[in-house]
Amino acid sequence: MMRPLDEPDRQFLLRLARRSVEEAVLGLPRPEEVPSSPALLEPRGAFVTLRSSGQLRGCIGNVTAHQPLYGTVRECAQLAAKRDPRFRPVQAFEVPGLRIEVSALSDLSPIEPDQIEVGRHGLMVSLGFHRGVLLPQVPVEWNWDRQQFLEQTCLKAGLPADAWQHGAKIEAFTAEIFSE
Repeated sequence: MMRPLDEPDRQFLLRLARRSVEEAVLGLPRPEEVPSSPALLEPRGAFVTLRSSGQLRGCIGNVTAHQPLYGTVRECAQLAAKRDPRFRPVQAFEVPGLRIEVSALSDLSPIEPDQIEVGRHGLMVSLGFHRGVLLPQVPVEWNWDRQQFLEQTCLKAGLPADAWQHGAKIEAFTAEIFSE
């Protein structure tokens, strides 16, 4: 079981994400700040979402844990600002207006479709080389039911909408979601 993040941990990650975006976009090198909190040193997946005027401006993440949580957040913030293929790179004038959201993820675990709770679970659907991930907040924002959530995750993977009924692997995770 992963340690929950307390408010100082959350504030640290939000500051780190903002500094990482500034570093990536403005070229402002920042000294590496290594946290002392055990929760931030645990290997965890995370997503960093950037919004501008309420609209999605970038979102990049890692579902699996390859490094400590703070390192995942730092890397994902930079990539969300510069490398989200859906958007042009964030420009310097946009940085002050960005709102940053961090989703710190639990481990993935297999789940049956009827066990999925909209608003609680994020999903990863995979089949062959195809993989799609949607965060727990996405179906809530779009007012999707469980079936729509599954279908949209399949479509995000580049699969037919009903692939979840025809052999695609369904895994779920939860997330601690917080923003500036």
